[in-house]
Amino acid sequence: MRNGAIADAGESVRALLEQGARPAEGESVPLSGARLLPPVPDPRKIICIGLNYLSHAREQGAQPPETPTFFAKFANALAAPGAEVALPAYSGKVDYEAEVAFVIGARAKDVQAERALDHVAGYTLLNDLSARDWQFKTPQWMPGKIFDGAAPCGPALVTPDEAGPPDAIEIELTLNGETKQSASTADLIHSIPALVAHLSKLMTLEPGDIVSTGTPAGVGSLRDPRVWLKPGDEIEISSPQLGVLRTLIA
Repeated sequence: MRNGAIADAGESVRALLEQGARPAEGESVPLSGARLLPPVPDPRKIICIGLNYLSHAREQGAQPPETPTFFAKFANALAAPGAEVALPAYSGKVDYEAEVAFVIGARAKDVQAERALDHVAGYTLLNDLSARDWQFKTPQWMPGKIFDGAAPCGPALVTPDEAGPPDAIEIELTLNGETKQSASTADLIHSIPALVAHLSKLMTLEPGDIVSTGTPAGVGSLRDPRVWLKPGDEIEISSPQLGVLRTLIA
């Protein structure tokens, strides 16, 4: 089941998850004729995990964190598949980050890792666009993570039975056709079940909450020479399990 568009007025994926319901069977709409939104356009929380791929920790000479590092984005940051995203005027150092995100399907509080996947509705792709100059102005990363459109997300919510094992989801990012990142969730420092368990200890996770699991090696800010996004750039994040998320920098 892939939920990339809202079919009925007043019915959202988050509302369906809250009701424990599945979309009703009905007349299908050709994908070519649909306007896709972010799979969950109205989440209560967007939680992003930092420094969670071993390859990314190694490329910056950092020790893998014993406890998950996380920060928040807000709904203003969400951008649909194929969207044009304007760079913030205050930054000249915006970077890309290919990520696998999961969506909570059932309320989770103090969940054990062994039962964590029972609370996952599915997976999607997310580009954690980051204004690096503002990210590191304070000890908290959020100033560089929250500009409008900073979280392109999609193209669909792919259910666990379609996505397969959570530690074998592959992702690749290309910038203007050139591969910049390539990895799989096998390289996660903190696995998806471990993240559900940890986060649900700190807060109640609600249906529709999005958790983005971190990015692998290859970000522009750690390349030599550094690579910063500019108007006209096209970013494509692809996954054999989750589809293709394209974003154009306006």
